[in-house]
Amino acid sequence: MTTVLNPPLSNVQIELLQLYTNNVSNDTLLEMKKVLAKFFLDKTRQAADVVWEQKEYSDDFFKHLD
Repeated sequence: MTTVLNPPLSNVQIELLQLYTNNVSNDTLLEMKKVLAKFFLDKTRQAADVVWEQKEYSDDFFKHLD
């Protein structure tokens, strides 16, 4: 019997499941989590930089919001 998942797994989920078929140490798992966290932090910063430029924000703009 085949089980159909709703919604189906994303390409990222499938890739991670394939990776985790190998048993890794807790240290390796922690390192992988840190790599993923840094990746998403960098992507978020890049997106924020784009908005910063589009809105023409400056440090002075935010200093005057108090």
